[in-house]
Amino acid sequence: MKPIFAALCLWCAAVVPAAAQDRLTVMLDWFTNPDHGPVVIAQELGYFARAGLEVETVSPADPNDPPRMAAAGRVDLAVSYQPQLHLSRHAGLPLVRVGTLISTPLSCLVVLADGPVETLTDLKGGKVGFAVAGVQEVMLNAMLANAGLAPEDVQQINVGWSISPALMSGQVDGVIGAFRNFELNHLAMEGRPGRCFNPEEQGVPAYDELIYVANPDRMNRDAIARFLRATERAAAFILNHPDRAWEIFAATAPELDTELNRRAWADTWPRFATRPAAMDAGRYARFEAFLAEAGATQGGLPVADLAIDVTAP
Repeated sequence: MKPIFAALCLWCAAVVPAAAQDRLTVMLDWFTNPDHGPVVIAQELGYFARAGLEVETVSPADPNDPPRMAAAGRVDLAVSYQPQLHLSRHAGLPLVRVGTLISTPLSCLVVLADGPVETLTDLKGGKVGFAVAGVQEVMLNAMLANAGLAPEDVQQINVGWSISPALMSGQVDGVIGAFRNFELNHLAMEGRPGRCFNPEEQGVPAYDELIYVANPDRMNRDAIARFLRATERAAAFILNHPDRAWEIFAATAPELDTELNRRAWADTWPRFATRPAAMDAGRYARFEAFLAEAGATQGGLPVADLAIDVTAP
């Protein structure tokens, strides 16, 4: 009977389809880079598949698109930024933070290390470039105030995404919105090392740099919870095996295996959220109050309208 039973098992495996997997489309904040390490590693090591998920990642044509696409239900999840979430909610977009990718600020104000700016007070009478109007200006003004300067003490110039070139060419004396894991490495590779002033040390409340946002009325809560558990497992793998994780990440596409990405990886992996579903309610309440005090929003949004833990009962 044993051969018959074995043959029957093989026949069942052939004719019974595998359990259907839930599909999730995740729009990144920009093209794939080391910031997205846990998502890439979870995909490559099969953690998504084991969680019953088929995950597709897409890059936006415009970095402003991801929250709008998630709000419209065009994608299931979008990688965004906590400061942008506050502005998006006040603009009426139906979005909520459902997880964290990078749990510490990365943005900073960068000056050239060999330049005349040694402290923020040295920016008085100088020029500071920014890439995105709104939050970056609010953060800059708070940093200036922390140093005893007024907004009108510096000339603020929109340099678009030409952050490093604007600084190296002398067009501006500093740039706000530079990422300490990318722009600082880019400047060093160009032979023009930079100095970083961190917002969270200069009067700006700490915040989650990269988060996952979704439309609360459209989202598949269970599928997102499984997505976060898979990326949590990937973050643990990266934490325990950062060099091996880099090799896996860099091998996924030729354009990822670059010197800049290698340096950025080393500066990024310690900042990945090891508990991506967990949320710090106080962090969202404080940043909401900060933006309201600065006049950037009307304030008043409760934390529950900004961030949730999808794994909570």
